[in-house]
Amino acid sequence: MPNVFSELSRLLMAGSEAVLTTIVTPAGTERRLAAGEGAPAAPWPEAGSLVAERTLERTVIVERFAPRPRLVVFGGGHIALALVPMAATMDFLTTVYDDRPSFSGPARFPAAQAAICESFGAIGQNLALGPGDFVVITTRGHRHDEDCLRFVLGGPEPLYVGMIGSRRRVAAVRDRLLAEGFPEARLARLCSPIGLPIGAVTPPEIAVSILAQIVQKRREAEKAAGRGHLETFPDQALLRRLASGDGEGLALVTVVAAKGSTPRRAGAKMAVFFDGRSLGSIGGGCAEAGVIARARPVIGTGGHLLYRVDLSGSAEEDGMVCGGWMEVLVEDWPGTARHFFDRSR
Repeated sequence: MPNVFSELSRLLMAGSEAVLTTIVTPAGTERRLAAGEGAPAAPWPEAGSLVAERTLERTVIVERFAPRPRLVVFGGGHIALALVPMAATMDFLTTVYDDRPSFSGPARFPAAQAAICESFGAIGQNLALGPGDFVVITTRGHRHDEDCLRFVLGGPEPLYVGMIGSRRRVAAVRDRLLAEGFPEARLARLCSPIGLPIGAVTPPEIAVSILAQIVQKRREAEKAAGRGHLETFPDQALLRRLASGDGEGLALVTVVAAKGSTPRRAGAKMAVFFDGRSLGSIGGGCAEAGVIARARPVIGTGGHLLYRVDLSGSAEEDGMVCGGWMEVLVEDWPGTARHFFDRSR
């Protein structure tokens, strides 16, 4: 049986967007996977729904996935040491660039996808930036920072460029680069001093402020492009497990719609094993425990459930202002779902 999640993982690692359509009928589930823009957008994005069609006979669920974003960090110092592992937990594929062997490499940055050791004057020979990248410049010296910024400004504009430095030094750098002919509009979008102003002092605090600013810019860009529905896979460990073809049975839980004060929004996923273990999360708490209890009997049956979870009661018990609801799809995996791949894109 073809593994749709193995193919999805391959597409995303190759840098392709992917559309996963799940058709739920009383007889079972059917999945269709296409690379790129291969399916219509869900009609209720403001309500947090992935449901593109619903009739008495079937429910059509559309999920659009993007490759994991890339974060390029120039400088392998203390800020990078704190920043890289934090970024990995937020689904960033990180590349670290430094000219010192002891400040780069997998031993220093095990969470990085790549660690490049080369002169800052030779960046263009070792690295190419794209319009979807995020760039952080925190080298050990102002001259190296400026060299990195020149390289960044000379190519496609990343989604985010942040450079460490005081306002006075940054102003001097801007003046020099303007005099050299670099575009004023791009320099105006440089985030420097870097990070949100949270009063950060220590390297971990500075890393938090930088990542907060990166998340802010990322979500602003998605909203401006009308692509708030496009996400990376919600849990990379879960994707690896689903793609592995491991023979251990499980129930796959997907939040297909959510409204109100829900802990996770539509698209959250979780695997439930027969012994009660889980991988991933749909929000924790009593609601998740209840879903796990209903999911375990599905394992090994080839069946599925599509039902609504009312969170109002637990919200009142916990003293929350308001509750909400989630609609979840529970499927036996690998079960008997049919899978189809559109290889024409």
